[in-house]
Amino acid sequence: MVLARLHVLLLRLYRLLPTKGRRLVVRTIAPSFTVGSMCVIERDDGDVLLVRHVYRNRWGVPGGLLKRGEDAADAAHREVFEEVGLSIDLIGEPAVVVDATPQRVDIVFRARPSAQVDGDDIAPGSPEILEARWFPAAALPALQHETATAFVALARAAHPPQPPSVLDAPRLAQRTDSPELPKLA
Repeated sequence: MVLARLHVLLLRLYRLLPTKGRRLVVRTIAPSFTVGSMCVIERDDGDVLLVRHVYRNRWGVPGGLLKRGEDAADAAHREVFEEVGLSIDLIGEPAVVVDATPQRVDIVFRARPSAQVDGDDIAPGSPEILEARWFPAAALPALQHETATAFVALARAAHPPQPPSVLDAPRLAQRTDSPELPKLA
């Protein structure tokens, strides 16, 4: 009971703070997350661009952390160009992956090489990239955990599960003239 009253009192005090003060309180007590942008880049033949970082054993996709105030799409373009020297076109809406343990949020984009560039002309453009290669989608090497999670997130975003609808209930097909909807079991 005492904790509940204290909680209400603190919320009332919080409400009196100016916006900057409220933001400071939230940023002080809330967990901090890093935000990154990743690109799953596909060529017209279906091959996928993967990179091998010098500090990782498995293959991943180009990407990295957003700079302060940077838009996620701009970061995707920047990171791909910095890492492999490739200009890209983003496709559709990104998927978002939240990984609570390392406190990381990844914005995952699908992309293709821009029409005016040669997608075969890729090479590591950053000291952090050891190798960059195109792989057939059916023959991918061992992937970093974050990259595998990104592939799953994009697949789910492309084919989201549809919740059951009351309108699909078989009982509605057997309705009587009653204006009431039938009770669902």
